[in-house]
Amino acid sequence: MTTADTGSGPLSGLKVLDIATIIAGPMAGSLLADFGAEVVKLELPGVGDGLRGFPPLKEGKALWWKVTNRGKYHGTLDLRQEDGARLFLELVSQMDVLIENFRPGTLDKWGLDIDTLWKANPRLVVLRVSGFGQDGPMASQPGFARIFEAMGGLTHITGDPDRPPVHTGYPLADSIGGLFGAFSICAALLKVVRSDRQEGEEIDLAMTEAVLRLLESLPIEYDQLGNVRERVGNKNTYSAPSDVYMTADKRYVSLAGSTNRTFRYNAAAIGQPELVDDPRFSSNVARVENVKELDRIFGGWIAAHTLDEVLAAFREANGTIAPIYGMDQVFADEQYQARKAIVSVQDEDFGEVRMQGLVPRFRMAPGKIRWAAKSLGADNEYIYKQLLNLDDQDIESYRERGIL
Repeated sequence: MTTADTGSGPLSGLKVLDIATIIAGPMAGSLLADFGAEVVKLELPGVGDGLRGFPPLKEGKALWWKVTNRGKYHGTLDLRQEDGARLFLELVSQMDVLIENFRPGTLDKWGLDIDTLWKANPRLVVLRVSGFGQDGPMASQPGFARIFEAMGGLTHITGDPDRPPVHTGYPLADSIGGLFGAFSICAALLKVVRSDRQEGEEIDLAMTEAVLRLLESLPIEYDQLGNVRERVGNKNTYSAPSDVYMTADKRYVSLAGSTNRTFRYNAAAIGQPELVDDPRFSSNVARVENVKELDRIFGGWIAAHTLDEVLAAFREANGTIAPIYGMDQVFADEQYQARKAIVSVQDEDFGEVRMQGLVPRFRMAPGKIRWAAKSLGADNEYIYKQLLNLDDQDIESYRERGIL
């Protein structure tokens, strides 16, 4: 792994300073790194980002860490100390973007308020990631993905109607925040680039609001109809048949489709094309009203056939069904393999590790994953010698004082 490996992709030349921790903010930074940005991640000396301790582990190394912070340069800095804050501002002066997710007011307390940051770099874009936003009665409260999912409305609609609400088993809210973070940075940069003024941007990303935004129609449904969407299990509130069914060989498939054409294909797949002429199934609205009968018909047919038979029949009829994959099946799937959706990435601990490739794909300026996330302070020499022009004596002095 070459430390000074230059990025490729549409964000090549963009410089990002990432002092965020755990998932959402760091994921936003890694998405930018995927597409060419030079992302410098700074952690507290001797402590590091808490994600380094998240399982699963291999030989004591956190595998999650290697994906969420891939493609970055890894340095250490205690910016709570006066000299650390000074070095931090020197780095800020060279950057286009700063990503942070401390509790609102924390950087201000350390003398690194927005005016100080903009004095160092007037065109700096600052992404602030927090649970509930930079203001409001809950601004100072800590947050985690489950909190965001619960208060954002996602957990309430997830699960079976006769059982408690269910979390997904993976912190989706953090990934949602990472996506909103990367998008908002790019939107802000467009404004900065187009402006002839020395003016940056401060982005206030509330994770709970990001989850709520993802639910699209639920707020307007409540506002206009007074409906509070409830749990429906694996069913679909706006189309039928749409459910999860078990095949004869005990495999699960998920069926989808809302248009009349799709229903025609799906009915043909199970050998009952005459269903399209039944008044109970003549429109999507009618099919939703008669979903129990459709579940009986489709569920019964699927239960009498193996997974391979089900998939072959639907493929031949142009129907819309999918096997429910575990990660082993994702790795083995021909479509994922053809698209190279899982790629091998250089790693300092294990030589190579496999992880997701870049999403989406760019034809003219494809990005690349330079390396899996590294050990604490792995690139300090690059950061402080090449970016700040410190000599060995200076670096050693900062180390002795616990600043690096």
